[in-house]
Amino acid sequence: MLSINNKNTESRHIGFLALSNKCLSNIDFSDFPFSIRSILNMAKKSSLKAIHIDIQEEHEASLFRAYKIGVVVSSYNEELLIRETIDTIPAYVDKIYVINDESTDRTAEIINNTTDNRVVPIHHTVNKGVGAAIITGYKRALADEMYLVAVMAGDNQMDPKQLSRLLIPIIEGKADYSKGNRLLSKKMRQGMPPWRAFGNALLSLITKIGSDYWNIADPQNGYTAISKNVLESIDLDSIYPYYGYCNDILLKMNAFGFKAVDVTMPARYGSEKSKIRYGKYICKVAPMIFRGFMWRLKMKYIVLDFHPLVLFYFASMLLISLGFLFGSWIVLQKMILHGDVSENYPLLDTFISLVGVQFLFFAMFFDMQVNNKAYGRIN
Repeated sequence: MLSINNKNTESRHIGFLALSNKCLSNIDFSDFPFSIRSILNMAKKSSLKAIHIDIQEEHEASLFRAYKIGVVVSSYNEELLIRETIDTIPAYVDKIYVINDESTDRTAEIINNTTDNRVVPIHHTVNKGVGAAIITGYKRALADEMYLVAVMAGDNQMDPKQLSRLLIPIIEGKADYSKGNRLLSKKMRQGMPPWRAFGNALLSLITKIGSDYWNIADPQNGYTAISKNVLESIDLDSIYPYYGYCNDILLKMNAFGFKAVDVTMPARYGSEKSKIRYGKYICKVAPMIFRGFMWRLKMKYIVLDFHPLVLFYFASMLLISLGFLFGSWIVLQKMILHGDVSENYPLLDTFISLVGVQFLFFAMFFDMQVNNKAYGRIN
């Protein structure tokens, strides 16, 4: 930390600051609090040459050069933003797999005419969905032996400055999969429409239950990074091909014991418009998550290993369903058919339902205990 006239230039360590005699004689250090930015501005006004070397950026660049890093960019009718998205991807990325999911505008033309030699244009002849487009990119990245593969949307919604924060937890061995989380605070959700935030929160709860990654939120955040090991282990062809692909990946990963972390980052919205309609979307994705949940239980606790929690889960589903049907029959008999129903039936129905709920909580608790080291959050 540099101190001039008993004033600190920064409130934290900044590395090194080198000044020439000419600089010292032309810049007034007495009248304002200092920062690197303020010194650079004063140097510019005084027609002095000034260079700021960001030590953190230099460290990250040297770190990432040791790994083959790919970025998958899915695009559908993104002629306005696809070029800007490609141009802002950091230089340490080795390959950019841009998948055109049969766009009907100039997206394909723009992708083909890019001058960035890292870009690998891939064109679907039929529209397959965003999940299928990303899986196409994953497969190509595996063929090119990429060690880390990130996903960024073609609408420039993902801030490239946040990419390093997704990659580092995987490089450090803290995670096998990292994803953005925009729901942690109101400030981070700034710009997100209220209905979209509510739908995202509801999907977060459903995905937590289905995947057992309880510390993971904002599952629809497509800004992710994944390791080569995960891509080689899960069945990519079985991933849900539409917007629910990110939920499905979490379900598949948990079955094999991979670690997932949230990386908190602010929402970023510009001129793009979300293609998700949350009402219809939840109705489609929720059944997929339930099927994935059942598959996860079978694979993780029966096929690959055995844990009695599956018995609690199945017993709870049976008893809760039985309680619901029994209760519906009681209401039908008394309220509509005006039939004679024993006074003990409502008590029996309540008992069955409560035991089912208790079994469900037991099963969820055991499931969480098994997975308590498989998730986390990076701030």
